[in-house]
Amino acid sequence: MPKAIQIHQTGGPEVMKFEDVDVGAPAEGQVLIRHTAIGINFIDVYFRTGLYPAPQMPFIPGMEGAGVIEAVGPGVADLKQGDRVAYPMTLGAYAEMRLMPSDRVVKIPEGITDEQAASMMLKGMTARYLLRQTYVVKKGDTILMHAAAGGVGLIVCQWANALGATVIGTAGSKEKCELAKAHGAHFVINYREEDFVERVIDITDGQKCDVVYDGVGKDVFYPSLDCLKPRGMMATFGNASGPVDPLNLLLLSQKGSLYVTRPTLATHIASRNDLTESAEDLFDVVASGKVSIEVNQRYALADAAKAHTDLEGRKTTGASVLLA
Repeated sequence: MPKAIQIHQTGGPEVMKFEDVDVGAPAEGQVLIRHTAIGINFIDVYFRTGLYPAPQMPFIPGMEGAGVIEAVGPGVADLKQGDRVAYPMTLGAYAEMRLMPSDRVVKIPEGITDEQAASMMLKGMTARYLLRQTYVVKKGDTILMHAAAGGVGLIVCQWANALGATVIGTAGSKEKCELAKAHGAHFVINYREEDFVERVIDITDGQKCDVVYDGVGKDVFYPSLDCLKPRGMMATFGNASGPVDPLNLLLLSQKGSLYVTRPTLATHIASRNDLTESAEDLFDVVASGKVSIEVNQRYALADAAKAHTDLEGRKTTGASVLLA
């Protein structure tokens, strides 16, 4: 019987249990996937702690994975046994095997490894909507990317650089600053040693940024507003340090008619067409060499608790995967 990580009650990493699960055969429109690699993301922590409520208890965490199709159900015409596939934003990835709706998976092209695919779907598609939809970055723009050495951050730094933007990043150590710089950030601020608002103002000669991309949340949200030009855009897409405190909208006018948005990937890939368009765009930019996907941490599926401890302890850089 296949195994999975199950959570019976919310809490710390220790609530994740490695248990037998009954998967079953694929029904109409489903495929059975044997995972080879599973992406690790902060949203997994949000579900584990209860910040994001799970649909039921117990539940299997994890929102992205890659693997091989073992069987297809009735009505599936465009996928077959043996196809390599990947998917984002479908709860239940921390498992050796799982059933998936066929319209929620995409084929992995040649030249992309399973580990890369497992760690680029959610993070890469997030970077894609931030840069190409939430605020359309163009040559000459200046952006601020928080957690620039993280999974989304390293992709955003490379992609924004390729688009012709000036990229300012923040990170919490000398090593992480160097990593972000090696991946396209023109300037990186160690927020443990410097006031990032003052440094942004200094770097931009007082002109500030066109857009701030924030996956950190509470610790940086309000100071980040002071990094924006008049009519600049604040895109907060994660809560690694906790949820943002309530916002007085009058503050936005006082700070220069600012725009604030709280997007999520699920909305941007809700339709099959949106999903495939996003995947194709992401695969293309990786295949072109403009963006590299580097897996810097690997854990056995049974060691998911250790992976979460490292993630929450800010000990990871780039992408991390569980190996099934």
